[in-house]
Amino acid sequence: MRSPNIPASPLDAGRSVNVPGVTRASSSTAKSRPHDGVAADDYIARARALAPAIAAAAPQIEAGRELTPEVVAALHEAGLFRMLLPRSLGGGELAPDAFVRAVEAIAAADASTAWCVAQTSICSTLAASLRPDVAQKLFADRSLLAWGPFSPKAKAVACAGGYRVSGAWAFASGSRHAAWLAAHCPVIEADGRPRTNADGVPVEITAIFPKASATITDNWHVVGLKGTGSDSYSVGDLFVPDAMTMNAYGRDSEGKYEHGPLYRFTVFQLFAASFGGIALGIARSALDSFTELAKSKVPTGGKALLRDNAVIQSQIGMAETQLASARVFLIEALRAMHAEAAQSGTPGVEARVMLRMASSNATYQARSVVDTAYHAAGASAIFESNPFERRFRDIHTVSQQVQAHFSLFESIGQHFLGLPLHPKFI
Repeated sequence: MRSPNIPASPLDAGRSVNVPGVTRASSSTAKSRPHDGVAADDYIARARALAPAIAAAAPQIEAGRELTPEVVAALHEAGLFRMLLPRSLGGGELAPDAFVRAVEAIAAADASTAWCVAQTSICSTLAASLRPDVAQKLFADRSLLAWGPFSPKAKAVACAGGYRVSGAWAFASGSRHAAWLAAHCPVIEADGRPRTNADGVPVEITAIFPKASATITDNWHVVGLKGTGSDSYSVGDLFVPDAMTMNAYGRDSEGKYEHGPLYRFTVFQLFAASFGGIALGIARSALDSFTELAKSKVPTGGKALLRDNAVIQSQIGMAETQLASARVFLIEALRAMHAEAAQSGTPGVEARVMLRMASSNATYQARSVVDTAYHAAGASAIFESNPFERRFRDIHTVSQQVQAHFSLFESIGQHFLGLPLHPKFI
């Protein structure tokens, strides 16, 4: 079986590829930017260097439903949890395309590890919306932040100096290795009325607090991404000071303390892109494993190797094409949007729609490739000792996430039909 590392490609060499409808990033933007002695390509190289150890730990990660202490320590040592943290706080502040390529490399070794790295890294972008002294405290000493999605039944009741937060949240990926949790919830005034903005829209905030202040519910018993430890958590009437809160998910650009182009991406755009990258990493590994199997397996009742079968040859050719095209589209869409954010400060609708197209497409194409490899491998694929069944379960868990719902193509279609867009996912 080949190494789980992602093979080099024209994209990895920093050369852009034209994609219809995507404005190509300039060469200065597309290339890795050095910072604090560490270049973006170094983070990708570190991810690839750790891949064999992560792959070896994958069975233990899945059985324990969380990353092993050794893997967590190695990821910290390599700085891979801090790829999106501002440089002012000692982070990498990587361009999103480099971040996605690093996550893709980890996913080829183990999807659960990549998922935790992606989730907690994206959570760290909220540092841009915190006062620098608060952010420094929050992310000191290898501290991680994790959260679950917005809970409409939760509430943050305004009080002197902050809010009293109550509610429950699920899907807190990476929370078992985090020191801090966040809660996204609507604001309620002291008199019990929902707080609204000038347009009458309910106000929502993100509140950050120590994990030790929450009650954790170990309910992560699932079919795939088992090692992410995506538990649920709850708090009741917990006081959170103003300094540890912000507008929901830090989306208000006027409230940011960091203004680099990375922080013009919403967390939803970064989640979508990273999940696409994880899907591509899973598919790359599954396809590589099947290609190696095809060179040595003679199917039951057959006389020739799988590789000599014309159908198998066509399937591998199509799968490689799907992966290559999806990867190019995703990386170029990220580069184009990052370049636009650097130039104008605010990515336009076209760039945002293209990123949504590329992110959703990556997940769908990757799932198709894994399905092809799994079914073509025959009975070999069902054994835990072979590399197919876990990747099959993982990719179908990734594609169940809200960022991969088929309904997102509806939003894309609305754009091309001149209809209003869903602001959260575009």
